[in-house]
Amino acid sequence: MNHHETITEMDGKTFYYSFLSGSKKLMEHQSDINKINIFPVPDADTGTNMASTMRFIIDNTQAHDSFKVTVDSIAEAALDGARGNSGVIFAQFFYGLSQSIGHDAKIVMSNFAAALRKAVDYTYEAISKPAEGTILTVIKRWVNYISENVHKTLDYVKMFRDSYAVAHHTMENERMDAMRKANVVDAGAKGFVLFLEGMKEFLHKRDTQALEHLNQDIVLLEQKEETPLEMGEFRYCTEAQLQGEALDKNKIRARIEKWGDSLVVAGSEKKVRIHIHTDNPAEFFQDLYGYGDIVFQKADDMRRQFESAHHRKAKIALVTDSACDLPQQLLDHYQVHMLPINIHFGKNHFLDKITITPNHFYDLVEESPVYPSTSQTNESLFLSAYSFLSSHYDSVISLHMSGNLSGTYHNSAKAAERIIGEHGKTISAIDSKTLSGSLGLIVLRAAQAIEAGMSHEELTRLIPEWIAKSELYVAVKTLKYMVRGGRVSAMKGAIANLLHIKPIITIDKDGKTENVSKAFSQKGLLRKIDKMVREYVKTHKIWTYSIVHAHNMPEALNYAADMERIIGKPPAYIQDISPVIGVHAGWGTVAVSLMAE
Repeated sequence: MNHHETITEMDGKTFYYSFLSGSKKLMEHQSDINKINIFPVPDADTGTNMASTMRFIIDNTQAHDSFKVTVDSIAEAALDGARGNSGVIFAQFFYGLSQSIGHDAKIVMSNFAAALRKAVDYTYEAISKPAEGTILTVIKRWVNYISENVHKTLDYVKMFRDSYAVAHHTMENERMDAMRKANVVDAGAKGFVLFLEGMKEFLHKRDTQALEHLNQDIVLLEQKEETPLEMGEFRYCTEAQLQGEALDKNKIRARIEKWGDSLVVAGSEKKVRIHIHTDNPAEFFQDLYGYGDIVFQKADDMRRQFESAHHRKAKIALVTDSACDLPQQLLDHYQVHMLPINIHFGKNHFLDKITITPNHFYDLVEESPVYPSTSQTNESLFLSAYSFLSSHYDSVISLHMSGNLSGTYHNSAKAAERIIGEHGKTISAIDSKTLSGSLGLIVLRAAQAIEAGMSHEELTRLIPEWIAKSELYVAVKTLKYMVRGGRVSAMKGAIANLLHIKPIITIDKDGKTENVSKAFSQKGLLRKIDKMVREYVKTHKIWTYSIVHAHNMPEALNYAADMERIIGKPPAYIQDISPVIGVHAGWGTVAVSLMAE
């Protein structure tokens, strides 16, 4: 097709390929967008989030002759795959567009302009407190120009060329004061303008060959001189997707807006996408529970992202998963990056320790008709984390729960291998062959060594020694939860209950669970573990130890008192175990973790 030829009717395939071209342009510049990300918080991930949104849409849509069918599929995929504040705004804009067009296979400019105007209204309605000088203003000015000039041209090629110039001018000239001071434009606006630029270029040239192989590389941010920026008020960039019937966005918004800012509630009566910045993701999700099935959750730690970009304490990043039981204040002090394992209550999905905490978990276990299950942290989450961390740290060490108990370590190792292969970064994924308090002590020792200036090579040599010096004794109060979770047969559970059998479990050197003893009462469990610890300290000097428990602080304090008498010092910490461990250990369990010097 001659590139001078006009387009007076937009069909599905032309729009699809122009969308691909816009996505390609945005993805190619995601690191540039990340670098200018200061609003609503300077977490350096707007480009990554927008590119991730586009990648999901591309992977879940295909070209169709009908404009309506194509836009509907893009809108549906956008709601499913939206990431970040700008991604959710983008998704709502396309959802609004899909709701505002007729069923024609082709659409003329006047109808397109009318649908765009309605899409802007949909977008503003989704946002709790719309901020001008951002992506919103650029979208609005772009649409206004098209609406006001639709009588002058029926040609999409000319209209996209001229309206792109307006969008670019708006991005440069209608900025928030904070962006003017930092000499940057809004990151979301930049992403949208790049997207329009790509669409404009395709409509001009109509070159589909250039779009056959969209770049799927993981983009690493280039190192640059960091400008000191302020952290936002809230810690977690939190997202959710609800599915159900007759979902009421206004009712949902009214229920949850107290939990933070940057609230966007997008979508339809059957599918709602939510974005919020909050300090209380678990309470936020507790409020959402019951409105519909929570089929997707995300809660990025913006504080840790901000520290990584602007206030790193070390050159080595330390990563673990949520099966590591270590108090939040220690994770914060040492800037440890924790990736959550997934917990499922039927169709409802939660992120261990972040969107579900022990305070809510055990209540939900009793209330829920289905017993929770767990699933490993997926490879893509590790790819994203390692990509981000590799751009800010010299190297990464990642310590995980036993590979014989979860696939999380294997996913971490695969992701590390991929980043190493593509970018030559130093990342060591290590199987701790343990979990819970013992993994917590290994992470703590590694964190202290990093703080003291130990090299990556020395750490990877010593960590296996620390793993070998770790012991874990788990006193299980009742087998009821192991029966419900399918770990123990109903028959064995019934017999154990009848005889009041309470097992003591440890983790062997291969990282597998092992029954080492049993008792017939809580006092009996404590006596047996006292004896095991006394035997251990005869031949080992204790570096430190911890007590962890499944929502059973009174019994944990009894264990702490006994251990202090035996070992001669108090525990490093007493901690409620992560819900993902609680799924299998059950309420009331107490465990002692030791590490020799």
